Amino acid sequence: MAMALSRITGRRAASEEKTTSGTDHFALVRRKTTLYDIARVERHLPEILGRALARGWIDRDFSAALMSDPKGLLARYDVHLADTISIEVEMTETQRQRVVVYERRPDGTKRRVMYLQLVMMAGR
Repeated sequence: MAMALSRITGRRAASEEKTTSGTDHFALVRRKTTLYDIARVERHLPEILGRALARGWIDRDFSAALMSDPKGLLARYDVHLADTISIEVEMTETQRQRVVVYERRPDGTKRRVMYLQLVMMAGR
């Protein structure tokens, strides 16, 4: 029997979510992840967002959810960020998604922490 994905969240129905090995095929993280300080954000978020971008490349529904509410999407996948961290998704000139992470400083200014985008490369 084929497993259906939710069109909104990109996750399997609760009854179908776990495979025989007990893991979710589309998990962004293996366990609940809380990144409340900037050092942890800088260390762990690039890998998590890289997985999200890669999934968005092949899954239009996931891509749409990432574009509309990246922080909310991460929370649905048990990745929780501090209120001082914001994430924006932009489209590049070549129509690729670029995820930009900002930190809001105490004086109210925004500091760009990082940006990520997938790049296709070919070699010989």
